[in-house]
Amino acid sequence: MATKKLHDIAVSVETRFLDEQSKPQENHYVFAYTITIRNRGSIGARLLSRHWIITDGNGDVQEVRGDGVVGEQPWMSPGQGYDYTSGAVLETAVGTMRGSYRMLAEDGTQFDADIPSFVLSIPRTLH
Repeated sequence: MATKKLHDIAVSVETRFLDEQSKPQENHYVFAYTITIRNRGSIGARLLSRHWIITDGNGDVQEVRGDGVVGEQPWMSPGQGYDYTSGAVLETAVGTMRGSYRMLAEDGTQFDADIPSFVLSIPRTLH
């Protein structure tokens, strides 16, 4: 029988290109991403901060760090989740994002929850 981990945060991402806010002729591409964070651990945890590594199609890297997400530091009991939507602006039509969330478990342990790499890309058009 498998034992549940104390600290186990799962992160999934959905992305979309915001055509109406983008200006490709000015190398301005706007993307939205919706993150789902789920506490699969056996104790509660609070999201304290975020760290993003954003790489555009030219290989230029931007790092972003900050407290919480969208102005919040959500608490998740075991089995609970939290969803939020945010955005990124790139100078290219494609790029990637990855990172981590710094978490504080109810036992006082701080740990990082990895955000898997995901692609930001304009939709491809078939001719």
